[in-house]
Amino acid sequence: MHHGKTGSKLGRTSSHKEAMLRNMVTSVIKYERIRTTDMKAKELRKVAEKMITLGKKGSLHARRQALSVVRDKSLVSKLFGELTERYHNRAGGYTRIIKVGHRFGDNAPVSILEFIPDEKKKEKAKPKAKAKAKEKTAE
Repeated sequence: MHHGKTGSKLGRTSSHKEAMLRNMVTSVIKYERIRTTDMKAKELRKVAEKMITLGKKGSLHARRQALSVVRDKSLVSKLFGELTERYHNRAGGYTRIIKVGHRFGDNAPVSILEFIPDEKKKEKAKPKAKAKAKEKTAE
């Protein structure tokens, strides 16, 4: 029976998969975007979203749980500071997966996993674009 078995093996042992996902989630927090295969991105999304949720809890226990996965104190402080402020009103769905094609060597499907940008930045950017368009039509 296949009860209680979630996620893909990704062709690795469980310890290798766990180490790989830890490294990848550390890179996602650091660079806020990572290019990888589709299956790895789908598995990584689960870990990355859980890290944001821990950051939103903000407790000492949550910080220690995040440190057990991320293992870089500066990135955990970024997670509990900057990223938590960005997503404090959002109830999930902190990442997106964008399919970008196939890898040259083995034709594996490749995606970009990234954090969704801040809504405040979007709102500020849109009025400027509309204002410029109005100025051009007025001239």
